[in-house]
Amino acid sequence: MINYQSDFYSWTQEQAALLRSGRLQELDIENLIEEIETMGRSEKRELESRLAVLLVHLLKWRYQPIRRGRSWQLMIDEQRLQFSKMLSGNPGLKSQLEQLINEAYALAIIRSSKETGLEKHVFPESCPWDVAQILDDGFYPN
Repeated sequence: MINYQSDFYSWTQEQAALLRSGRLQELDIENLIEEIETMGRSEKRELESRLAVLLVHLLKWRYQPIRRGRSWQLMIDEQRLQFSKMLSGNPGLKSQLEQLINEAYALAIIRSSKETGLEKHVFPESCPWDVAQILDDGFYPN
């Protein structure tokens, strides 16, 4: 059996081969469980990251109206599309959207402050938009 710690790639290939051949008793169950859980957390982090980028651009749109432009609008559109695509590929995360919004919004405030030069207290403490607005292709906060 290949060691999980010393040659991860070969370990993954070996585990896949064992699964394909039905040799389940030879699987490294403990490490397989850990890797599957890690994959799920990774998907959740990626979704939260996409959401944070989207929220940053919505905040910039709202709080820097004189700097609005086509590139910002296209970035909002792109992030909405990427977020929606990722969410549709991971429907189990829909039940966690409120939590994801809260966590992503906290990060978005920090990033927005850094990118705009505005103080963090200028932005609302909690996300001013609901899921429907965030995902609405026609919504650009005024």
